[in-house]
Amino acid sequence: MAPPQLVANWERLKAEVVNPKVDQKTIGQLLLQLKIALTEARLLIPSPNSTLEDLVITRDVLELGAFWSVRNKDIPAFDRYFSQLQTFYTDFRNQLPPSPREYPLIGLNLIRLLTQNRIGDFHTTIETLPPSILGDNPFIQHPVHLERWLMEGSYNKVWQEREAAPSEEYKFFVDSLMKTIRQEIASCEEKAYDSLPLSDAMSLLFFTKQSDLVTFAQERGWNVNPSTQIIHFARKTEEKIEIPKEKIIVNSLAYAKELEQIV
Repeated sequence: MAPPQLVANWERLKAEVVNPKVDQKTIGQLLLQLKIALTEARLLIPSPNSTLEDLVITRDVLELGAFWSVRNKDIPAFDRYFSQLQTFYTDFRNQLPPSPREYPLIGLNLIRLLTQNRIGDFHTTIETLPPSILGDNPFIQHPVHLERWLMEGSYNKVWQEREAAPSEEYKFFVDSLMKTIRQEIASCEEKAYDSLPLSDAMSLLFFTKQSDLVTFAQERGWNVNPSTQIIHFARKTEEKIEIPKEKIIVNSLAYAKELEQIV
């Protein structure tokens, strides 16, 4: 059984996460206290002897911790929380009541896999989900659409999907995905153009503020002319590869002579 103080802190955590005025540090401290208490009570890693109440409390704490990690942009912490939740979502699925946070968190993890270009892990996770969930659940459909459009190169649809995100936490991962996409588009622009108007560059790179574009341009070493409103791309000097023509001809003639002798 969970100690009374652990249960009290769990109730307090649930109240604080829905409090719009709460300091995120307060939630972080509560989560730390709860994880220590769960470890001491040997509940953080569930066993077949764990009571239903213990399993629900532990799963609840880990789920709230995963959401808190995303809100604080702490991806390693999110990875740890989600990894610990896998036991509850798989081994104890039949013993626990369904959690309304399960598929939102699975969806967040799917987008995280996309941001890390772990497409194989993405599809492996998709294959473990019930077919009905793939077709009806908005938290799963969102990353599935993102992956499809990424493969198609439809980056404008990826950007538009950000506004259709089923929760605010999803937008953080989509923004991370857009950063990777911008770098790829920028590399293509540098090779395809000598310069571009700022307005065109903003549209191509999906920026809504010119100041953000200017900062991005400076990071890549582009020259921004504020008077003409044009970006000049910094071209890298192409390396010239000399082909040893004479050596190739001599070797080819030698091979030809050897073939004649063989024949």
